[in-house]
Amino acid sequence: MRYRKEIDGLRCVAVLPVVMHHAGFSIFSGGYIGVDVFFVISGFLITTIIMEELVQNHFSIIGFYERRARRILPALFTMIFLCIPFAWFWLSPSQLKDFSQSIVAVTLFSSNFLFWLEEGYFSPIAELKPLLHTWSLAVEEQYYLFFLHY
Repeated sequence: MRYRKEIDGLRCVAVLPVVMHHAGFSIFSGGYIGVDVFFVISGFLITTIIMEELVQNHFSIIGFYERRARRILPALFTMIFLCIPFAWFWLSPSQLKDFSQSIVAVTLFSSNFLFWLEEGYFSPIAELKPLLHTWSLAVEEQYYLFFLHY
C-alpha cells in the first residue's frame, strides 16, 4: 500500500478530541469518539496491508507481528519507563502496586481487562492510572490475534 497523506491527517483529527478532553476542555467531553475513529483508520490500514499480502501470497503471521513489534514496542516501553519515576514519587504504595500490575498487563496486551475489572474506564479514580490509555492498544492487539487466527 502506498503512503497516503490524507490518512495521517485523519489520524491527527482523530487524536485532537482525545487530547483536548484530557486537557480539560469540556466541549470535548466525548474524546472517546476520537479513539473510535482512530480504530477505524488503523483497522482499514492494517487490513488493507494484510489483504494485499494475501493476494500476492506474501503474507506471514510472523512477519506481521515482527513489523508490529518493531513499530509499537520501542514507543510502548519508552513510555512505560518514563512513567516509572513519576509513579514512584507521586503514587501511594497501594497505587504503586496497582501501577506495577498495570505494567504487567500492558506488556501482555491485556490492560483493557485489568482496568475494566479494577474500576472502570470512566470512574474518577481512573485519572490516577498512568497507563490507562494503553487499553486501546490491548484491544487492537487482541483483535488482530482473533482476526489472523480465525
